Amino acid sequence: MAGKSGSGIDTEMLNYFSTEIKSAVDCGVEIAVVIGGGNIFRGLQGAKNGFDRVQGDYMGMLATTINSMALQGMLESLGIKSVVLGGLAIDPVCEKMSSRRAMDYLKQGNVVIIAGGSGNPFFTTDSAGALRAIEIHADILLKGTRVDGVYDKNPETCPDAVKFDEITFDEAYERNLHIMDLTAFTLCKENNMPIIVFNMNTQGNLYKVVNGEKVGTKILNE
Repeated sequence: MAGKSGSGIDTEMLNYFSTEIKSAVDCGVEIAVVIGGGNIFRGLQGAKNGFDRVQGDYMGMLATTINSMALQGMLESLGIKSVVLGGLAIDPVCEKMSSRRAMDYLKQGNVVIIAGGSGNPFFTTDSAGALRAIEIHADILLKGTRVDGVYDKNPETCPDAVKFDEITFDEAYERNLHIMDLTAFTLCKENNMPIIVFNMNTQGNLYKVVNGEKVGTKILNE
């Protein structure tokens, strides 16, 4: 969300992400979105600077709520119905997240934006995304990043890094690949939730993914 400024909400980036989501919604796909809040405040970063970890994590959850509200506003300006649910209920901003409520809104044609992480400290946005995907019985968890998939080493620092088109959870564990935090990764493995890691910053990638084109890296049990 921060764009070139590195912090805060960049309107150009917000419009870009909203337009990408709209392209997928226009295909008839039901979409739920979990957004981090690092452009505003990171709980772990706050802890390093003297904040109590629990307090810092709650501040981070509120940051995700601000981002979620911004995304909702931009989506609705593009004619896409959306609703914000939260790990933390904040009246009148968002209702409390529940799987039944989220699935009802999805069936009504809304993009469901799930703010507030898991609603508990010590859990990352990755873990919240995995949890929410499982709760709403999603077909797949899409992890949008700034690289175009999973590599055997960091492609940003190692030009000889090799990209995987597909890899199993067990292979990822064996190779010690840091795709998501271990809590999130294990949740997906144990609940048979496949993951696609792709570059969200490449225009049209989300549309390609939801239409079954081979983009990024797919992670699955078998």
